Amino acid sequence: MYILTKRPIGDITFFQRRLPFIERHEYSQNGEDGIIAAVFAMIGTTNRSCVEFGVEDGMESNTRHLIVKKGWKGLLMDGSHEVLERRVHREFITTENIEDLFRKYHVPKEFDLLSIDIDGNDYWIWKAITTYRPRVVIIEYNAHLPPEESKTIPYDPAFVWDTTDYYGASLLALRKLGEAKGYTLLGTDRNGVNAFFVESSLVPGHFDPLLWPQTYHPPAFKGKAGNRHPKDPRNRGWVDV
Repeated sequence: MYILTKRPIGDITFFQRRLPFIERHEYSQNGEDGIIAAVFAMIGTTNRSCVEFGVEDGMESNTRHLIVKKGWKGLLMDGSHEVLERRVHREFITTENIEDLFRKYHVPKEFDLLSIDIDGNDYWIWKAITTYRPRVVIIEYNAHLPPEESKTIPYDPAFVWDTTDYYGASLLALRKLGEAKGYTLLGTDRNGVNAFFVESSLVPGHFDPLLWPQTYHPPAFKGKAGNRHPKDPRNRGWVDV
């Protein structure tokens, strides 16, 4: 199934044309299982260690397939759930405590995969991770924000998503943050939920430079085109980054 991803990707259109074949659902919500497999088929693995937060009860997550079926070591955290048989620890994540939590759970300084999906301070949390280095980062972006805007919600350590379109950061904001941290944006899933970054040092020989506008996908939540979250009734402000 993944034979098409065994050779370097020539350009973003080549990759996006193959997303219907690469995306695969087993434990993930938007086909991330297949995209993750395709990425690591090209760049290889090191310690097969992963960290994911915002997993709810852990039944549906980006890393569960790796942990359950591939024998990866994983740390899963969620602000509302603790399910130890699935390795889910209840931790409310802030910029102030994220690296303390990594130390608490003995996360290696360098590891293969980080997945961030907390429906809020995602941008700020990734920015705060400075002494740990994942090779691949999956992070939720807010597809309601146009691809030419570089915005995020202001940092509030107590922020809790209210299911409206006020959460997270635009794809451009995350792309700029990723580049500042030494990562290259590979693309996004077709439902407009997650962005995939790879450490830029891995790009030569694996991924060629991308055509930026074609990496954005508009909201199609649960696979339905135009399926969006309701507008924020309070019309809260954004921060330009």
